[in-house]
Amino acid sequence: MGETTPFYTWQNYRCAYDRLAPNGSAHGLPLLLIHPIGVGLSRTFWQRFCDEWSRTGQQNPIYNPDLLGCGESAMPSIAYYPSDWAKQLQYFLQTVIQTPVVVVVQGALLPVAIELVHLQPDLIRGLVMSGPPARTLIANTTPTWQQRVSWNLFDSPLGNGFYRYARRSQFLHSFSTRQLFATAAGVDAEWLAMLRQGSADLDSRHAVFSFLAGFWRQDYTSKLKAIAQPTLIAMGEQASSISRKGKSETPDERLQDYLAHLPHSEGVKLPGRNVLPYESTAAFVEAIVPFIQRLQAAGVKE
Repeated sequence: MGETTPFYTWQNYRCAYDRLAPNGSAHGLPLLLIHPIGVGLSRTFWQRFCDEWSRTGQQNPIYNPDLLGCGESAMPSIAYYPSDWAKQLQYFLQTVIQTPVVVVVQGALLPVAIELVHLQPDLIRGLVMSGPPARTLIANTTPTWQQRVSWNLFDSPLGNGFYRYARRSQFLHSFSTRQLFATAAGVDAEWLAMLRQGSADLDSRHAVFSFLAGFWRQDYTSKLKAIAQPTLIAMGEQASSISRKGKSETPDERLQDYLAHLPHSEGVKLPGRNVLPYESTAAFVEAIVPFIQRLQAAGVKE
């Protein structure tokens, strides 16, 4: 990342991305990575994954974009909905990648991937869901008035003050330990430095507040069941939920719930909790490689 970062323009907004060609000669199905939303998070979340992908000799090209409001992309002061980010990625697929991909999505950004699959099914060969949220969170729509009240509260001097507080290393370490990682040791200096750097621009708060306001919490039940593409669900052995309703759910129950709602799905449990591509990078790469290879083989036969 830096001076050589490529950009494209979507709806007059400048959007950043990386295109990685592992081992110098990329071939095979490209991967389209969708990073999580949170204080300081952007496409840099996937750096460890990209390094491991290359280290293990994989040659699939990787497209790693910054969603609007994050990283090096423009950060307009607007409320972001999953459909907005999905339309951004649809345009990215159509104009930059221009070939079918495997979408790899982290955590509660799953609604963005679901929307994208339905917007552009012909350019998505398969889907990898890393640590999806409790399905109950995307089975019921949070009332619009409630989302708006939350957004207006965040989009105020009070919200501004909260974001300044949330950028502190102590808060970032505490939250990551309580909500994201299986062990406190996993919350390392590299992780905290990434979050501090990514949240340095106060305008990055708008995407985070859109997430916290719950714009992603809609009823995706029918859209999940309509996904025709092969899907791999990777669940942490210690996966936890951000909702009270989902806290009594075991990782096995969550995995089975998704498998029951996705017609062409398979699942795997991996060491770790909620940020598998970062926390359990080697295990995550090892788990998804066979799935992607099968998709490639099926494509060749077609």
